[in-house]
Amino acid sequence: MSLPTPKVLAFDIFGTVVDWHGSIAREVDAMELGVPGGQFALAWRMGYKPAMQRVMSGELGWTLIDDLHRMILDQILGQFGISHLDEAQKRHLNKVWHRLDAWPDSVQGITRLKSRHVVCSLSNGNIGLLANMAKRAGIPWDCILSAEVFRAYKPDPATYLGVAKTFDVAPEEVMLVAAHHDDLAGARAYGLQTAYIERPMEFGASQPKDVSPRAENTMHCTSIVSLAEKMGC
Repeated sequence: MSLPTPKVLAFDIFGTVVDWHGSIAREVDAMELGVPGGQFALAWRMGYKPAMQRVMSGELGWTLIDDLHRMILDQILGQFGISHLDEAQKRHLNKVWHRLDAWPDSVQGITRLKSRHVVCSLSNGNIGLLANMAKRAGIPWDCILSAEVFRAYKPDPATYLGVAKTFDVAPEEVMLVAAHHDDLAGARAYGLQTAYIERPMEFGASQPKDVSPRAENTMHCTSIVSLAEKMGC
């Protein structure tokens, strides 16, 4: 059976729409903390899944990503021997995740897709973070959906199926757009279509990703603009 044309395109954010590694590395380097910004960014991101797992396992109650990011930040400041930041500086640094730069193709591609489809976020990031990020970067979402809405982190089915429920469409009428195969696999397990976006430099130039196509995805695209072209937008 042929798949229906997706009515809703739901986007993963960190790494797919925005360049978390480059953005954090640049800001940390500008702060002159005495550590390589790229290494600091990678260490911060490495704490992301273990922190979410503490919530998913029930060890922690429901916790926003902003608060998980702060828990990880406090740990890695110690690991890197950074002890001179005051509370205001730590709070500002923690909100670097609100200030991430979009990849060069993101705004144009999403704007084109918006002409024919509903476009929304589907991120583990909290609503305030995603709204601030979109405002700063000019990302034209129709709707901001977040793990916070569903009180569940991806790959919980509540997130993927929650998009379909929000817009009153069948799961197969939703396409998850992401640069991460585990996220896409989670979406496919619950009937969503999937589009893989190549982001070979997500973890920085020193750690290029394998972005080879995988047959299980509905689409494979070099960029979000490429996805818009393939979708006729």
